[in-house]
Amino acid sequence: MTCGIYLTFNGNCEKAMLHYQDIFDGEITITMRYSEGPPEFSTPEIANKIMHATMVFGNNCEIKASDSFHEPLNKGNNFHVSILADDNESAYSYFSGLAEEGKITMPYNDVFWGGKFGSCVDKFGVQWMISSNAENV
Repeated sequence: MTCGIYLTFNGNCEKAMLHYQDIFDGEITITMRYSEGPPEFSTPEIANKIMHATMVFGNNCEIKASDSFHEPLNKGNNFHVSILADDNESAYSYFSGLAEEGKITMPYNDVFWGGKFGSCVDKFGVQWMISSNAENV
């Protein structure tokens, strides 16, 4: 069994995935536009938008995403993408990249449960939790 994150964006999925690819040194393995899918799901307004994208990074990490195609997108606050980094240097780099032009909700720092942790909302409205264990700092 696997479990992953699927993010939906309001027309800026490609920009967001390229941003995440840069931060996590990832590889976008799938990019499918609405124009490549069934005609009933594509209109001229969204033909070039992302129907599905997959980015892989790290040790077996994956983010999947798409642009919304039929309803207005309501961003919620009931999810975070949680990343446990291999080391503190990587964790801080991820956090800094994600927080840039976003909002820091908890600065990246030592935490009482061990290791380091920080949370932020990136410039696309996605909430992130970045941590590194005490053993790998």
